[in-house]
Amino acid sequence: MLANPVYLRHRPEMLSDPLSDALDLVNARCAMSGSLLAGGRWAVQFPAPGRIKFNAVVKGECFLALDGLERPIRLEAGDAVLLNGRHSFVLASDLSADRLQAIDLFTNAPDLVARVGSCEEYHAIGGHVSFDATGIDLLFDVLPPVVHVRASAPEAAAIGWLLSQLVSEMAASRPGTVTATSQLAQLVFLQVLRAHIAASEPLPAGWLRAIGDEKIAPAIRLMHAEPARSWQLGELAKAVGMSRTTFAERFKTVSGMAPLAYLADWRMRLARRALQDGATPVSALAASLGYGSESAFSNAFKRLVGVAPRRYRASAQPVADNPGEHREFDEAA
Repeated sequence: MLANPVYLRHRPEMLSDPLSDALDLVNARCAMSGSLLAGGRWAVQFPAPGRIKFNAVVKGECFLALDGLERPIRLEAGDAVLLNGRHSFVLASDLSADRLQAIDLFTNAPDLVARVGSCEEYHAIGGHVSFDATGIDLLFDVLPPVVHVRASAPEAAAIGWLLSQLVSEMAASRPGTVTATSQLAQLVFLQVLRAHIAASEPLPAGWLRAIGDEKIAPAIRLMHAEPARSWQLGELAKAVGMSRTTFAERFKTVSGMAPLAYLADWRMRLARRALQDGATPVSALAASLGYGSESAFSNAFKRLVGVAPRRYRASAQPVADNPGEHREFDEAA
């Protein structure tokens, strides 16, 4: 009998973590892209990355001007930003300075370190986040153009420590540096996401807001822990100490969908990942997700995804994106 992949295994509620579940589902993986050293009066124009990227200031300060954003953001040492990748942007000490093109700076830059001017006043490091195509909307659809975590934020202490380790790893070139920098970059990305979820102002409706909501998050953990269970609205409401009506209204307000619609959507995301991987028989997949028969699962899948499971499996192609195989100037710092 085939073992279910990790994202289909039922887990006790206490071990369920929706953010980790989602990042595992989309196979989120981070990689460092490079560094920028600068000094004097400078400005660098970056094209839209086309993927989520993060940038952190190790030393000095600069302005970040994002296409479509009215006001530039001042970045200081210890600040970190997460960009949703859909907008071109400028990093500059002076936004009126002549703009150098990132492609010219980072193409063939030694050790992925671009240098502008005296190189003594400013140091930033950058990286990007890759996902499998089947789940990329989980983050692309809920992230704003830029998430700015200031050095004064509660999460900044952890980010600062991680940045110091990244700088050390990138400078030392020790055995295992590629793995170490990728893991540290993953943690920087996670800390920025945590800061975004914990923001004082309410996030737009979506799963990121939902998993940070003290009333709704426990219900999501329950559904993630046992996606095959026939959860009822009243059962979920009782578990979080709310009435059915209040729970349903709050869930829809913070997540953008009804509780059982969320469960159906999560099941289909798990199904798409399993079908893409290609190892689990459709009948076994149906049972693992709580459907009484293969036909019931197939009908639900076709209704929500648009094609039958077997056709989806035949057409699905895993997206290979190994940062070590190529260099992308537009993802650097």
